[in-house]
Amino acid sequence: MKNVHVGIKDLNFTAHRGKMLVRLTDGREILIPVSFFPDIKQMPVKERNKWMVLDDQYFTFENMTRVYSVLDLFKTA
Repeated sequence: MKNVHVGIKDLNFTAHRGKMLVRLTDGREILIPVSFFPDIKQMPVKERNKWMVLDDQYFTFENMTRVYSVLDLFKTA
């Protein structure tokens, strides 16, 4: 998002069943159904907990080649 400086602080897959809780650097939280991201939904919960935030704007997982952006999150919210 142009001129918007919000990033991803952390992800949580255990707080709400079937949902991904995303904490943003500006203090907001986004709760997104995991079903919006089919490749993440297919991952075992243990693998979902191996996430990484890249440059505050992107996230991926240890055993995944795909990288998601903060924009991907806002498109679903």
